[in-house]
Amino acid sequence: MCPKTIIALKYIEFTFHVTPHSEAAEDVLAAVLADIGFESFVHTDSLDLPCVATRDGFPEAPVFAAAAADGVFKGYVPASAFVQADFDAALAAFPLPEVRIAYERTEAEDKDWNAEWERNYFQPLIVGDAAQPDCVIASTFHHDVPRGRYNILIDPRMSFGTGHHATTAQMITRLLTDDLTGREVLDMGCGTSILAILARMRGAAHCVAIDVDEWCVANSRDNIALNALDGIDVRLGDANTLADYGAEAFDLIIANINRNILLRDMPCYVPALRGGGTLLLSGFYHADVPRLKAACEQQGLTFVDELTRDDWACLKFVK
Repeated sequence: MCPKTIIALKYIEFTFHVTPHSEAAEDVLAAVLADIGFESFVHTDSLDLPCVATRDGFPEAPVFAAAAADGVFKGYVPASAFVQADFDAALAAFPLPEVRIAYERTEAEDKDWNAEWERNYFQPLIVGDAAQPDCVIASTFHHDVPRGRYNILIDPRMSFGTGHHATTAQMITRLLTDDLTGREVLDMGCGTSILAILARMRGAAHCVAIDVDEWCVANSRDNIALNALDGIDVRLGDANTLADYGAEAFDLIIANINRNILLRDMPCYVPALRGGGTLLLSGFYHADVPRLKAACEQQGLTFVDELTRDDWACLKFVK
């Protein structure tokens, strides 16, 4: 979520406790805080901590056990940009009324925050057999990392999307098993663009990666260059951006976001998908599946199957 340039600013660190805890609520909180100047966010629940994936692509127990059971969500804002009245108003108007937010505030000590994040929260992800991995996701600062069929380098820069979360892991499994040769692929809510990168490595003819966050867009471009790939276009925008590509522009649409955004944007996804094309959805709980299935079927899509891990779901539809 940060560009490679390290900016020497004084930051304020907020530690948030969201009740009831959910990544979806934390994502909404991040969006609200970004509007008032917060620059970086770190999830530290057990799903985001370093781990090694099993053959099916899903994380095993995390290597670290530092996170509390209810998770911790940290936000960082430059001291020069922080306005207490704006912060209080943002929390008072939080759009999920059933969610309670408590926080502690500290003056963040001067340090290289990118290095701090990398050292504590991002370890290599090995998908498949450790001796012959299907996919290895690592960063430039990792050493002695095994080589797999597909090797992805990313520098997440305090961004989301290192592959450790169950939703991303399920998407990785889909991309490793489905035939992507020659396909036009859309990665909505691309984050670090790890999924677009893997799709291109797996033979996709061309990928479009879109995110509403300018930091994700910058980081995605860095990561694509790091992997020496072409054929991936990164754009800043939301689902309305799809109108620029016209009808039936994509053979595969990947959307790993959250339930409410998926439900809202479904009428934009379906017209952009070619007949016989595939829609992969993740970023939501198993309990949300009936509602998402109904919305997709109402748009004329046919349900194929569901993956579930740690109560997170990943759905596959065809047009």
